Amino acid sequence: MDDIFKNRVILVVDDEERMARFIRLNLEHDGFQVVEAYRGLDAIHKLRDAMPDVVILDVMMPDLDGFEVLKMVREISQVPVIMVTAKGEEDDRVRGLELGADDYITKPFSPRELVSRVRAVIRRTEASGFAPREVYEVDDNLKMDFGRREIWVGGKLIKLRPTEYRLLYHLVQNAGWVMTYDQLLSKVWGYEYRDEPHYVRLYVNYLRQKIEKDPANPKYILTERGVGYRFVDFERERPVDNPL
Repeated sequence: MDDIFKNRVILVVDDEERMARFIRLNLEHDGFQVVEAYRGLDAIHKLRDAMPDVVILDVMMPDLDGFEVLKMVREISQVPVIMVTAKGEEDDRVRGLELGADDYITKPFSPRELVSRVRAVIRRTEASGFAPREVYEVDDNLKMDFGRREIWVGGKLIKLRPTEYRLLYHLVQNAGWVMTYDQLLSKVWGYEYRDEPHYVRLYVNYLRQKIEKDPANPKYILTERGVGYRFVDFERERPVDNPL
């Protein structure tokens, strides 16, 4: 087991004890420490006590559903959350991502897929990759210092989630060049996510909401239809409006 995964604590939240046990046994087999919770409020208490590295959260639960629990988690923590959804429930997956989940896994799933997803979110959380020597000043509105993990918009420091930082970093590092969906998925989420292009679209939308003056008419993150996205080459061209 790689050092990055040693002694990692995983909080499994599922009202079906048999499913929680199945997940726990497979994660423990791979060297993780596992804490179980069978109710939403119990999950919040154990989140504070166990301080897990990843939360695996089932959508369907009796007292508080997974979405309500996710909202509560995000009020107190930025711990990576993997939502567990039923097969074919695309709306649940999209809603979970919009509420701040980092990933999802669909029932039924294999132990290998589960472990792969957990490892992937840990790698994304741990990987820094932000060590540029200079501060990027795109214009009077947008300033970025990835070394300090600081993004300034309109003179105000804004908060980005780890995945948003990584996405923005790779776009800026390749300013002026088109980054395809596959390239962004590979660099930001990992090669195993190459078939999940909606992640890119969703997180680009998150970034636009935070850094663009008019997200509906972006001038920093430009859409290359059917291909991917391009961050404006601010050293050579003046940012201009770009239709979605």
